[in-house]
Amino acid sequence: MNWEERLYLTAHPFAYPLLRGVARRGPIVRVPKVGVVVNDAALAREVLMDGETFRKDGPGSPGDLWTPVLGPSVLLNMEGDAHRALRRRLTDLFVPSCTEALCGRVLAEPLAGLTGRLARGAALDLVDAARVMSGTVIGEVIGLEGGTEAAYRDLFEQGERIVSMVSLRTRRLSPAQARRAREVLGPLGDIAAKSYLAGDESTVMGRMRALGLSEDEARGAAGAFFLTGTETVATLLPRLIALLHDHGQSSRVADDPALLDRAIEEAMRVTTPTPVMLRSVHRPAAVGGVAIRPGERVLIATHNCCRAYGPFDLDRPHPPELRRLWFGAGPHFCIGYPLAMAQIRLVARTLLAAGPLVITRRAAARNVLIPTYRYLDVRSEVAA
Repeated sequence: MNWEERLYLTAHPFAYPLLRGVARRGPIVRVPKVGVVVNDAALAREVLMDGETFRKDGPGSPGDLWTPVLGPSVLLNMEGDAHRALRRRLTDLFVPSCTEALCGRVLAEPLAGLTGRLARGAALDLVDAARVMSGTVIGEVIGLEGGTEAAYRDLFEQGERIVSMVSLRTRRLSPAQARRAREVLGPLGDIAAKSYLAGDESTVMGRMRALGLSEDEARGAAGAFFLTGTETVATLLPRLIALLHDHGQSSRVADDPALLDRAIEEAMRVTTPTPVMLRSVHRPAAVGGVAIRPGERVLIATHNCCRAYGPFDLDRPHPPELRRLWFGAGPHFCIGYPLAMAQIRLVARTLLAAGPLVITRRAAARNVLIPTYRYLDVRSEVAA
């Protein structure tokens, strides 16, 4: 068993074998008490591109999960004209030039510390380092001032507590779970609102105000960025380094920086940071020859779609239907994609430059939604 399979089985010991078993039943199958499951990348893209038929705001959709926590007006649970209007106003916040500058500024100090530690020959837990850096970036986005490593680590852990309430089979949070999530997000919303009201356009929240978003919209957006923008990056970074190490590709990517983006994309295909996506059917449709009725739930098994192309292979081209499917497609393609890529690219480049790295110990994490390592310790083989 390779480490990626071990991570999935440790995180989801019952659901993961079922998910992979469904993949063997065909490209699209109806599973009782689950919904219509899509296992094929081309069919998944077809569903995601049709935002009028397959929506995020109906029964069994992400709206059922997050509306009780974040309110009705965040990108995670909106459709139609309102969704398009809000997305247009937010898009400029995450253009590559802005995200690269933000990550370069806020991660300069932690990356210098990371480099120094590896240069001294010390072991580094990439899981903890990735969590701190992910918390640092999202703290900057929501307007957290004067954060320490401990504060950023706590920020990540708060998000993890919310996301861990969700399993691959969860349709909605219980009232108690929703209440706990709101208790966590409330103080973060207050931080975002303070930054919003200050109106400093050098901050993300200040720019939201300049773009005409209301304070409630800014609070909701901050909560959504927090929930979706921490674990994806923090879990991917250790797994990326581990995949390169386990497949003997670390030095190759370090020696040829042009390969880095290809390595990140291939690692995302294999790890699939969004293992499933949910949609609610609003009008009759047919996908892959299967008739789907209004009110049914479609579960896109993104992991099955991506893993159908085989194990990690840095030289494997991605066909058009697969391209960045783990970030969605169509009207709900992840708006934070440039921010995630800027952070992953910067940290990975720094780690590879400090190598070759050897993994000294690792273990899989339990009770998490996105499979990840509990710890992954590395050490530089070229340390003084």
